[in-house]
This record gives sequence, structure tokens and C-alpha cells, in this order.
Amino acid sequence: MKGPLFYSKILLFGEYGIIKDSKGLSIPYNFYNGALKIDDELSETAKASNLELKRFSDYLKTLNQNQDIEVQFDVDSLQHDIAQGLYFDSSIPQGYGVGSSGALVAAIYDKYAIDKITVLENLGREKLLTLKSIFAKMESFFHGKSSGLDPLNSYLSLPILINSKEDLEPAGIPSQTSSGKGAVFLLDSGIVGETAPMVNIFMENMKQEGFKNMIKTKFVKHTDACVENFLTGDFKSLFKNIKSLSNTVLDNFKPMIPAKFHDLWKKGIETNDYYLKLCGSGGGGYILGFTEDFQKAKKALSGHKLEVVYTF
Repeated sequence: MKGPLFYSKILLFGEYGIIKDSKGLSIPYNFYNGALKIDDELSETAKASNLELKRFSDYLKTLNQNQDIEVQFDVDSLQHDIAQGLYFDSSIPQGYGVGSSGALVAAIYDKYAIDKITVLENLGREKLLTLKSIFAKMESFFHGKSSGLDPLNSYLSLPILINSKEDLEPAGIPSQTSSGKGAVFLLDSGIVGETAPMVNIFMENMKQEGFKNMIKTKFVKHTDACVENFLTGDFKSLFKNIKSLSNTVLDNFKPMIPAKFHDLWKKGIETNDYYLKLCGSGGGGYILGFTEDFQKAKKALSGHKLEVVYTF
């Protein structure tokens, strides 16, 4: 057996901000994907995945029994398949901020949810919020706290505009231009990040009045402007706002930026060759980069592994 593919995602804008109701924009990233599979002979990686699925199925069983979730799962079928050697065969790197657990959650919902909301339905706001809520409860098994956005993006395979916690919609983003010099890219930090500790640091910082104020007056303001600029294709304003956002993150989110990248981050702001921002919760994994001239950025970041996500 091999199930359908579910893709990784990139939250272009909104990391941390969406916890505090900023706008956000999440896009599927088809370079990485995963699918449920059953094999007789399991590799060590597949065995580890199979074991994790076993624990996850127990968690879903508890959600079912307590009726803590808006859908029921066919846990008997899931556990039968796990006993047969079910695992999640994935190329999505874990701890990199591109939604590895989100794709797994989407795949499990797709195969084992009873009376599921399908991608072929007319997905109005209510259905999107129901899906997001289901996915948040499922994914919290992996992260402790989840917004449900990663699995939603993976399940729908569409860009999603987050206007606020209670208001999301599928978004149309400007078409890519293959001849364009500008690019959004991923910079590999070479370090695996962990979501939960980073979110805890953020939540602790939010108890301080100064930090809370900075989030509202600077971070959310710049994030919202970036989303607006990107969706309307106003790249001139986008780079002005990305620079401000990159600066705000460097000043206020130091623990989320791996130490050896602090100077590189600063260099981008000073030279205007590129601007860096967090991809997901930070602490490692990928860092997101924006540049008006990818060749220039590549030169400035030589020695680092870059992957282009979007060109304009």
C-alpha cells in the first residue's frame, strides 16, 4: 500500500505573530513530501516511524473516547495497519520548520477520519476553521501546542491567508517569473530546531510589557504589511518592510536565531544584498531569505546551502 502524497509547507510570514493575531501567509512547498506506506521489511527509519504511529494512534484513541475532537477516527483500522508495518515515508526534514509533522497529520486524517471534510468540497470559512481545529488537536501530540496551520496547508495543498485566528481563506499569490532576479530562498542552518522550547521562550517573553508592546507596534505591523505587499505583488514596498521585520527579529528574537548566524543576519541588513527572517519557530532548521538579486545573495552567502522557493 502507498497513500497519496502530502507536501511540506513554508510559512512565508506570520511566525509567532499569528499566535498574537497578526496576518500570516503559508504556501505549499512541493520539493519535500511524504506518504503513508505499508511494507513487510522495514528499515530502521521506517521502524521508528511505525513506533511513533503506534503512540499517535493511542493518542487519537483517547481523543475519540473523550470526544475531545470534532471528528472520529477509525482507530481499529489504523492500529491494524500499524501492526502490518504502516509508516510515514517522508523526505521532509524534521525540525526544519517546513512542516514534517503537519504532512503526517494530514495523511492520517485523510485515510482514517470518519466522515472527513474533503478537499473537493466548497471550503468556506466554517469548514476551514473546523479543519484547523481538528489538525491543531492532532498535531499537539508532536509539539505540545499547535495552530493546526501546517497540516491544513499540507491537506489542502493551497496557499492560505491568515487574517486572524478566526479568519482564514485560500489565497491567490502572484505567479512566479522564471526570468526574475528576485527570490525567496531557504538557507540551511545545519542545526535541527525544536519547536516547543522556542515557543516557551516566546510565551515567557510575552509576560514582559516591553516585549508585548514591541510585538504589537513593530512585529505585527511589519508582518501585516509584508503579507499585504506580497499578495498585491508590490515588491518595492515588500523589501522596505522585510528589512524592518528582519531588524526587529534580530533585535528581539536572538534565542531563535542560531548564534553563528547573528553576524550574517546583520550583514544582510547592512548591505541590502538579502534579508533574513525566521522560518517556523527558529532555533535551527531553515532560515528564510528574501533578495532582489539572487545571484548577489548567493555570492554574499557563499559556503551556505540555499534553495530557491519562489522567484519574481
